[in-house]
Amino acid sequence: AVLGSSEGVKGTIFFTQEGDGPTTVTGSVSGLKPGLHGFHVHALGDTTNGCISTGPHYNPASKEHGAPEDENRHAGDLGNVTAGADGVANISVTDSQIPLTGPNSIIGRAVVVHADPDDLGKGGHELSKST
Repeated sequence: AVLGSSEGVKGTIFFTQEGDGPTTVTGSVSGLKPGLHGFHVHALGDTTNGCISTGPHYNPASKEHGAPEDENRHAGDLGNVTAGADGVANISVTDSQIPLTGPNSIIGRAVVVHADPDDLGKGGHELSKST
C-alpha cells in the first residue's frame, strides 16, 4: 500500500501472509507529527475524501472497537504507530484478523494512519467503542 496525502504525509506499507498464518505489516510513514497515531484498515478502498470515503474500521464480525490484543475488536484495529521526532513511524505489526485471501480479505480496503492517537476503545465515551 502506498500512503499519501495533501499534507505531506507519505509512506509505503507491505502486507505479507504465509498460507493461512497471520499477516505481517511492515513499512514506514513520514511527515507525521511526533507521537502516537491510530493505524487501521478501513472498510472501503475509496480514499478520494479521506476518512469520510474510507468508511468505518473494517469490522466483518460486527464487534466493538478495541486494541489489537483484545478479543473484542474490529479486525481493522491495528492500534497506534509512533512517529519519532523526525516525523517517521516505522511499522511492524503481525495480526491474524487481516487476511490477504478468503472472504474477509483486506485486499482493496484503505489503510489509514490517523492524525491523532487511537484510544483503543478505552476512552470512556460513546464513540470510543466504535471509532
